[in-house]
Amino acid sequence: MQIIWRQRARMSLAKIIRYISNEDPQAAQAILERLQSAILPVADHPYLYRPGRVPGTRELVAHPNYVLVYRVAIERIEVVNVIHARQEYPSL
Repeated sequence: MQIIWRQRARMSLAKIIRYISNEDPQAAQAILERLQSAILPVADHPYLYRPGRVPGTRELVAHPNYVLVYRVAIERIEVVNVIHARQEYPSL
């Protein structure tokens, strides 16, 4: 299956990487690579990770601090958000 990063997920990821790179550009690059590669196995095993807190989504803990929220579509995986593990999600 093809993996698509939705705009919200791309924006969240960019914000996280910008924040980290202000203190440690190498750490930011390492986290970026880790988050981008963590989703790859989902292409072959879309239901590998736990059901999400939002109906119709699934959640992959890609790093101790970051969770990738994705949904399984007919012919693709859509990464819909990247959230901090301690973030209240979904917002109440």
